[in-house]
Amino acid sequence: MKALFTLLVLCGLAVSAAAQATIQVRDDAGQLLVLAAPAKRVVSLAPHVTELLFAAGGGKQVVGVVSHSDYPPEAQKLPQVGDNRQVDVERLLALKPDLLVVWRHGNAQRQLEPLRRLGIPLFYSEPTTLAAIPDTLIRLGSLLGTSAQAQLAAGQFSQQLDSLRRQYQQARPVRVFYQVWDKPLYTLNGQHIVSDALRVCGGVNVFANLPVTAPTVTQEAVVAANPEVMIAGDMGGRGGLDGWQRFPQLSAVRHQLLFTLEADTLHRPGPRMLEGTRQLCARLAQAREVLKK
Repeated sequence: MKALFTLLVLCGLAVSAAAQATIQVRDDAGQLLVLAAPAKRVVSLAPHVTELLFAAGGGKQVVGVVSHSDYPPEAQKLPQVGDNRQVDVERLLALKPDLLVVWRHGNAQRQLEPLRRLGIPLFYSEPTTLAAIPDTLIRLGSLLGTSAQAQLAAGQFSQQLDSLRRQYQQARPVRVFYQVWDKPLYTLNGQHIVSDALRVCGGVNVFANLPVTAPTVTQEAVVAANPEVMIAGDMGGRGGLDGWQRFPQLSAVRHQLLFTLEADTLHRPGPRMLEGTRQLCARLAQAREVLKK
């Protein structure tokens, strides 16, 4: 009887240890992801995800990406399985992934759900604040078995972000129109991570209260908002701000405070957003000097 009791205890301890060995991480959709072991064959289904995976120390485990995954340079050599909107499922399955990291609003649900039903674990990634980036790195590090490198990268990001916040916490607010595209005219609301970068720099998004994350707006609405600064992400020479010169009544045009910044470092919620935010802060600091004259 004693031997049986001992055996049951040992079995219980073994089950407990196995349960503790599993990796449990909650993604940005609030879903709990459970892995029996660190992922070894990961497919990234968004460019910002690719950057996050490499920064978290998982570059060697990434076996496939989508188009425009051009950073870091090593990612350009990896097989591509489509783009943000359309995935080549056969090519993806041929890579035998044990984890998919996807962009929650960028990848078509009609393609993702069948993959989930095949038993491939999915982690949804969509940081909406700069502070969420280091948290994402830590969670990905857990899934990849690279926690040490992920925590180091997360700590460095957090320290630099805190320094940037302190630098501009007393800065005079500047009203900003952020232009994503000009035809049609797209902007971003206050829930997008770019608006969080603006807040760090002391900027105020003039369309922060719109309900849609990436809404279209009219030129008349922009004129009525009368931003002090206009900023556009550089999309390879497209979607610039030159067309606003026809509206000299705008404060930003009158003071020639129209700036174009590199889109990838501002639109992709990954570690490089720190550099994009620094550039954004520098432009707003420049604008304050002009506006106070």
